Amino acid sequence: MSKGSNAPVPTTALRVELGWRSGPGVPDADASALVLVGGKVRSDADFVFYNQPQHASGAVRHEGKRTEGGRVTDTLLVDLARVEPAVETVVLAASADGGTFAQVPDLYIEVRDAERDTVAARFDSDGATVETAFVLGEFYRRQGAWKFRAVGQGYDSGLEGLATDFGITVEEPQQSAPVSTPAPPAEPVRLTKVTLTKSAPSVSLTKQGGTSGALRVNLNWEVRKQFSGWGGKRGRAVALHADLDLDLCALYELADGRKGVVQALGNAYGALHQPPYIHLDGDDRTGAVASGENLTVNLDHKRDFRRILVFVTIYEGARSFADLHATVTLQPQYGAPIDFSLDECTVPSTVCALALITNTGDDLVVQREARYLVPDRGVSPQRTVDHAYGWGMNWTPGRK
Repeated sequence: MSKGSNAPVPTTALRVELGWRSGPGVPDADASALVLVGGKVRSDADFVFYNQPQHASGAVRHEGKRTEGGRVTDTLLVDLARVEPAVETVVLAASADGGTFAQVPDLYIEVRDAERDTVAARFDSDGATVETAFVLGEFYRRQGAWKFRAVGQGYDSGLEGLATDFGITVEEPQQSAPVSTPAPPAEPVRLTKVTLTKSAPSVSLTKQGGTSGALRVNLNWEVRKQFSGWGGKRGRAVALHADLDLDLCALYELADGRKGVVQALGNAYGALHQPPYIHLDGDDRTGAVASGENLTVNLDHKRDFRRILVFVTIYEGARSFADLHATVTLQPQYGAPIDFSLDECTVPSTVCALALITNTGDDLVVQREARYLVPDRGVSPQRTVDHAYGWGMNWTPGRK
C-alpha cells in the first residue's frame, strides 16, 4: 500500500505485525495502539503498549516480539468485534528505542487475518530521517464497516510526543510540591523500560516504581530452526519444535529462613497470597502459547523475601538450549518493565539461571544472570542450580 491509501478489512480477528531487519547498530522498536473517540483517548487506559499490554475491552492486546531469520516482529492482536461502539479509530504506532527510524531498515506494518494467517494489508515505511515515533496505520469505521489506512506520520519527539498528541498523560520529572496539595491525579503511564545487559546487569525495583502489587516474570521463547542439539553433532536428531518442553521455575528463600521451589514438576505451583507469595501461572509445553510461561511475585510481601532465583529447565525434548531464542521480561504492576535476552548457548546445558531478585533491606534488586549450567551425570537440573547458588535443599525425583 502507498501512504494515505486504504483497504477494507476482511475479518474482525486480526494480527498486526510491526517488522524490521535486525543487525548491529539497529535500534529496538516497539509497537503500540491507541483507542480513540473523537480523535483522542478517553483516558490513559486507551493506550496499549509494552507497559500496558491489554485494553480493558479485550479488543487490543500487545503480544510481544519474536526474532527469526534476521528479522524482528512486534505483534498486536486486534479483535474489531470487541471494540466499543463509541470508538471510531484504532491507531497503530511504532517507537524507536536508542536511535531514530533512519537506522531501522525495512520497516513495515502488516495486517493479517489471525485465523487464516493471510495478509490483508501491508505498508512499507521508508525515507525516515530524525523520526523516533510513527503512526504507521489505523483502523477506522466507515459506514458501519472497518477499513485500514496507511498513515506514515512521523514524530521526532518519540513515544512521549506521539502519546501526548492523542491525549495521553506522560510521566514527567516531579516538581516541588505546593504548600496546599490537591488530591493526586490518576497515575500516568510509564514509558521507560530497562534492558539489562552484561555491562549493566542490575536494577532497583524501587527506582523503577515497582514497590507493590504483582510482579509478572515472563519467559518467551522460540526455536530458531528445526535443530538436533548437541546429540545431532553425533548424527542423532534430538528434538523438533513440537517435542520441546521448557519449565520456568523459582527457588526462594524467605526472611524467616524457609526455602523451597516453585515449578510444574510435582505440581509445586506455589501461592500468591500465602507463603511463598510466588505463583506459577501455567506450563507452556511447546512454546506455542503466545504469552510463554509466567511466574507472579506478590510485591506486597517484599519484606518476606530474602532472595528469589528464577531459572528455566529443559524437561524433555532437547539436550541443550542450543538454537533457542528467549526473552525474559519482569513487569511490575506499578512500574516500568525490565527485560533482557539470553545469549546463545554454547555448552550442553539443560538449566539456565535467569534472574536473581535480592532483598537489600529497603529495596529489591533484580540481577541479570543468564547463566547456562551443565549438570553432572545423574544430577538433576534443579540440584545443579541449587548447588551453584548455595540454596542447600534436599531433592527427590518428581514428575508432572
